[in-house]
Amino acid sequence: MSVRKRVWTTAGGEQREAWLVGYRDGEGNRRFETFERKKDADLRAAEVKTSRSKVVAPSRSITLAQACDNWIKQAEVDGIEKATLLYFKQHVKYYFVPLLGQKKLCDFSAPDFTAFEAQLMRGLNAKGQPMTPAMARKLRGSLSSILSLAVDQGLVARNVVRDRGRRRRGTHAEKRAVTKLKVGVDIPLPHEIAAILSHCKPRWRPVLATAAMTGLRASELRGLKWQDVDLKKRELHVRQRADRYNTLGPLKSGTSNRVVPLHGDLVSILREWKLACPIGEFVFPNGKGKVDELTNIVNRGWKPSQVAAGVVDRDGAAKYTGFHSLRHFFASWCINSKADGGLGVSPKVVQSWLGHATIAMTLDTYGHLFPSDGGMAEAPSLLAQ
Repeated sequence: MSVRKRVWTTAGGEQREAWLVGYRDGEGNRRFETFERKKDADLRAAEVKTSRSKVVAPSRSITLAQACDNWIKQAEVDGIEKATLLYFKQHVKYYFVPLLGQKKLCDFSAPDFTAFEAQLMRGLNAKGQPMTPAMARKLRGSLSSILSLAVDQGLVARNVVRDRGRRRRGTHAEKRAVTKLKVGVDIPLPHEIAAILSHCKPRWRPVLATAAMTGLRASELRGLKWQDVDLKKRELHVRQRADRYNTLGPLKSGTSNRVVPLHGDLVSILREWKLACPIGEFVFPNGKGKVDELTNIVNRGWKPSQVAAGVVDRDGAAKYTGFHSLRHFFASWCINSKADGGLGVSPKVVQSWLGHATIAMTLDTYGHLFPSDGGMAEAPSLLAQ
C-alpha cells in the first residue's frame, strides 16, 4: 500500500495535483483511489491498513439498498420466523432504503452512521412520524446485521455500527427515556385482577386466569396444548408458541422452554374448562378448535372483562390495554411478600418461571419491585438470648 502525490498539467496548461492511495483489493487486484487532500488520502490508507477484512474497491462496492436485499434473502434462506421477517422488511422499506439506500457500502462511514442515529434519536422516520427509543434500538440492530452479512460476503471492509458498539450500550437519551413499570399503571393490582376474574364471562376466565397466574406470554398461551398441562402434578410445560399468523413454532429462546407450577385455584379452573373446552388439542382455542387470534382474546375477553369489573380509565375504557400487563402482574405477584398476598420468591425463581434469558433481564425489568430492605425488617435477631 502506498500514498503518493501526483502532479500533472492539463491540455490547457493548468497544473494540477492529487493524492493517490494504492492497495490490493479483496481479489488481489491493484487499486488506486484519488483524493484532493493528503489528509483524506492518509485516512483512507489507515482504514485499509487496519481493516480486519479484505478491502473492497469503490468501483465494485454495492449500495446499502442492495445489501438490504441480500439481507432479506439470507433471512428467508435461514428460515426466519414469518413475523420477524415482516419486521425486517419494514425496517428496510421505511428506514434504510429511503434514508441510506443510495449510499455505497464502501462510503458508509462512522459519521454517516452518526447522522443516521441522530435522526433516530430525534424520533422521526422517513415520513416524519414519531419513533420510540425501543424502535431506534431495533433499527440499529438490523443495520448492524446487514453490515455484518456484507462483511462476511466480502462486500465491505468493516461494520461501522458494530465498531461503535452503540447497540450494546444504548444511548444516554434512551436510558433516560426508559421508565420503570408502575403498579396500578402498567401492572394491575391484586384486587383488580380478582374483580376481573369474577366479572368475566366463562369463555374468557380460564385464559385470563392462566395468564395472571403463570405469566405466560400471549404467544405461549395461544400455542399451549393440553398434553403440556399436568393437572395432577400441578405444573405447566411451555414448549411452543403461536406467532401472529397462528403458526406453531419454537420459543423465543432456550430458557423460554420451562415448567411453571400451577396455583390450586388455577388447577380447579382448568379442570372445569377442560370439560367445557371445544374439542381439540389446544387449551385456549377458537370456536373451531384451532389457535385463537390475540386480537380476539384482547378485544372480546381482556378489555370487556375490565369494563365489566369497573377497572377503567377516566373515559370508561379498559384501564390496561396491553395483554402483556397480565405477565407483569404475575411477576409482581411472585415478588411480593407473603404478608402482602404474594409468593415471596427469589429473583432467580422469578427468572425461571418467566423464561427470561438472564437474571439481569429480570432485575432490569422488575428489580424495583423487590423489597428495598431485602426482608431485613422481618429477619430474626442474631443477638444472644
